[in-house]
Amino acid sequence: MKYLSTRGDTTPRGFCDILLEGLAPDGGLYLPERYPRIDAATLARWRSLPYAELAFEILSLYIDDIPAADLRRLCAATYTEQVFGTPQITPLKPLDEGLYLEALSNGPTLAFKDMAMQLLGHLFEYELARRGEELNILGATSGDTGSAAEYAMRGKQGVRVFMLSPQGRMSPFQQAQMFSLQDANIHNIAIEGVFDDCQDIVKAVSNDLAFKREHRIGTVNSINWARLLAQVVYYFAGWFQATKANTERVSFAVPSGNFGNICAGHVARMMGLPIAQLVLATNENDVLDEFFRTGTYRVRGTAETHETSSPSMDISKASNFERFVFDLLGRDGARTRELFGAALARDGGFTVTPAEFDAIARYGFVSGRSTHADRLATIRSTWQRSGVIVDTHTADGLKVAREHRQSGVPMIVLETALPAKFAATIREAIGIDPEPPAALRGIEALPRRCAVMPADAAAVQRYIREHCAA
Repeated sequence: MKYLSTRGDTTPRGFCDILLEGLAPDGGLYLPERYPRIDAATLARWRSLPYAELAFEILSLYIDDIPAADLRRLCAATYTEQVFGTPQITPLKPLDEGLYLEALSNGPTLAFKDMAMQLLGHLFEYELARRGEELNILGATSGDTGSAAEYAMRGKQGVRVFMLSPQGRMSPFQQAQMFSLQDANIHNIAIEGVFDDCQDIVKAVSNDLAFKREHRIGTVNSINWARLLAQVVYYFAGWFQATKANTERVSFAVPSGNFGNICAGHVARMMGLPIAQLVLATNENDVLDEFFRTGTYRVRGTAETHETSSPSMDISKASNFERFVFDLLGRDGARTRELFGAALARDGGFTVTPAEFDAIARYGFVSGRSTHADRLATIRSTWQRSGVIVDTHTADGLKVAREHRQSGVPMIVLETALPAKFAATIREAIGIDPEPPAALRGIEALPRRCAVMPADAAAVQRYIREHCAA
């Protein structure tokens, strides 16, 4: 299996090459040359597999430059009951008839990002040891990616993490999870701006090929294909739990900001998983909902990016969206490069043709948005009806999921975080404070370590240069 860039670079690369690279040299994102198709016999064989074995089976379709025995061992070391709290790893929680939550947030940082990041930590350490190299990971977070990456990479040999976050725009719990880490290989940088400023810096540094090569810059954001690939597994796991036969279809509702989580669902559907609908839910930052309703992708500036009570989705420039558009355009790299390069820079957005817009329906996408009032109402009604407390992002997904339910088709809402991370809004909705796990109680009172700097790629490069030499 080889990989190509969404912007037209067809130089064949193996999985381990793109694992450490992040963005392609032409600024595009990597995708496999083709999506393997899963037949009915394979689905039947996979149905009874434990999660770690299912992960190995799916990953091995895309990874042929890691020996099978080593890949199986890495999957087994990642997906354990000790790390994720249950033997099922991602159990379904019934809410109403045919409506489920898929629990993705039982890992070390209480967010779905752990599902991929824990594997990424093992993959990085394995491949760097095999090559005798080191890697400086540069990432951006709107809330959960940062802590998931840092907890996965802390203490890992040959890896340093430089994580950018928007100053003051994460919840206190999210900030504490990251900034309280004292490991020497973890570096937190608070950027004076919004998440999109952080993400722009990561792309600018990654596109400085001389700096990237000199300082061995890699990424853990969902622009890294390995992370997105790991997320494909829980779509299969959720479908197996909600069905009894290969003929049954399931829909998934996904809170979405950067499009990585739901893009993994797109990949699963392209592989042949019987997904009826991929229901995309945004908060007030609704650039993605606008596209799926109108065909226009219009990036918002800093002043138009709302600070909301589901802060991990306060994003108006969705990095992973380019992967879906590449498929939507028939994998036309030149047109994708024009839209995400020249058109975005020149016009701040683009509109697909009527024929291309009509083709979206073939991929199963529908969308909707949720507001702060909607979140409060959804958290309150879910608590009153089922005794389950959902976090603010999951509430966005649940609200939009209910608008798109189809008779006879189970709807699985991806639970993206635990409510303890957003206690203020939970308290506003139902009048009680959600309890964090015992291991994380009191985390907000711990000493913090974080550098603050302006939204300037050169300043971040200076910081990396200084701390690589330290």
